[in-house]
Amino acid sequence: MLALPGQAQSGEAPDRTVSVGGTATVTATPDQATVRFGIVSEAETAESARQQNAEAAKAAMNAVRDMNVPESKMRMESLRLQPQREYNPETETREQTGYQAAREVVVELSDLEQLPRLIATVVQRGANRLEGISYGLSDRTAKRNDALRQAVTSAHEKARLMATALDAQLGTVREISEQDFGYDRPQPGLQRAFAKSAESDAAPEPDAYAAGEIEISAQVQVVFDLATGQ
Repeated sequence: MLALPGQAQSGEAPDRTVSVGGTATVTATPDQATVRFGIVSEAETAESARQQNAEAAKAAMNAVRDMNVPESKMRMESLRLQPQREYNPETETREQTGYQAAREVVVELSDLEQLPRLIATVVQRGANRLEGISYGLSDRTAKRNDALRQAVTSAHEKARLMATALDAQLGTVREISEQDFGYDRPQPGLQRAFAKSAESDAAPEPDAYAAGEIEISAQVQVVFDLATGQ
């Protein structure tokens, strides 16, 4: 848009500026993944549920260690223990039937080729849910800067086009600001594949691990001075 502020003092020419927005999106192939495995155990007593869960969680963590994943790249979330209740139509009340213990094992992988093996191994060794998997970049700075450069270039080209259409010349940059930065990660549909693999004791098909691409977007706002065309 063109901005023509009012004169600061009588007789002075108003500033002539053009304000434009520029956007750009770049893509990148993920090089790391964070996987969250759920371990859920049910038993008649709270202590039994806790003990079963602890054993399954320990087995899952040992399975990850066997893959030479560094200790700093794995962690076990705190235990959640709660009573289980079911509705009894005869008494029309919800009666306690036992206890459920649940926790998560979180693993960060820097080698995506290990992902299928990790899923299969942890399934076989104790985990019974895949709570989520997210792909990421170990270094987002370069791609973010690339998106910013392209967004600024886009704003400059738009400003030049608008100025030319108005028989004006584009002057120097008066203001520039980053308006937004986006980082969209692919979310693979592995939960269903994982559930089936847990039933059949086999890993999901390779296609289930397709990482896709990460989109990094940037948006800027730039104000240029305008000069009268020759």
